[in-house]
Amino acid sequence: MLGKAEIDRIAEEIIVQMQQKQDGKNFDFEMSSKVAVGGSGIKGSRKTDCAVEVIKKNIDAADLQSAEEKDNNEPLLEKPEDPDALRRMMTKTIARIGVGKSGPRLKTKTMLALRADHAAARDAVMMDVSEELVAQLGLLPLVTKCSDKNEFLTRPDLGRDFSDDMKKNIVEKCKPHPDVQIIVSDGLSSTAIEANAARILPVVMDGLQEKGITVGTPVFVKFGRVGAQDRISELLDAKIVCSFIGERPGLATAESMSAYITYRAEVGMPEARRTVVSNIHKNGVPAVEAGAYIVDLLQLMLEQKASGLDLKK
Repeated sequence: MLGKAEIDRIAEEIIVQMQQKQDGKNFDFEMSSKVAVGGSGIKGSRKTDCAVEVIKKNIDAADLQSAEEKDNNEPLLEKPEDPDALRRMMTKTIARIGVGKSGPRLKTKTMLALRADHAAARDAVMMDVSEELVAQLGLLPLVTKCSDKNEFLTRPDLGRDFSDDMKKNIVEKCKPHPDVQIIVSDGLSSTAIEANAARILPVVMDGLQEKGITVGTPVFVKFGRVGAQDRISELLDAKIVCSFIGERPGLATAESMSAYITYRAEVGMPEARRTVVSNIHKNGVPAVEAGAYIVDLLQLMLEQKASGLDLKK
């Protein structure tokens, strides 16, 4: 993903090189970074065919800032009516406001940022959650009936159920009759799980333990949809299932995760019985804060024996 400093640098190089071309000078690209544009432009070499990727020499990937971390203090809009008011608005939202334009088109910096965020969104959908993270969090790995990412995206029904062998595995290896069954699923954004799961799970697990609420064997469901929790609930006779799942990424963030929580979930039940805590990411509801709220919410559900529209807060 492109960081702000990288976007600024590339934009400046493009502008300088365009000026050199107009002056009849050599228009060679001698950049320490290479931009690869998918689609109708130059194709990148990555299998995921990202819209934009950056290949930098001798720079640790950890030094690259996320494309979402934009400088909201300096608008690109020329001569705004109230510059101070515009800057204040830009500090309150990650939406693209005050970006201005160059003739009928977006400015180069804005276009590069859009490309970078689109690349991040594509990666979030197509990449898998790392096995190292699943092991680090102590999650039992499961997989739905989907055989690959393409089938997961095109067959949502298969992402809600498990094969007979996998059902047997769940029953044999998971603790039965828990008060709360924790589920982590990749969903439509593996990036969201990578960014938030390690922060929220310890808060939830420790909080439930302090309240004396029994927790089942936490699991990770690969190629999982929200409805997979219904099958797990039935197999383990869980009072509550709480699924942390990556949400469909947009151009504002690819790291948004949600928690879908259901009391006595069962296959075929109406969606109105689910309670959702959404927008969990660094620019939304921080994972630690969301975890503390969810612990209190789970306790309330156990007391009222209800979730979704039936829950009285």
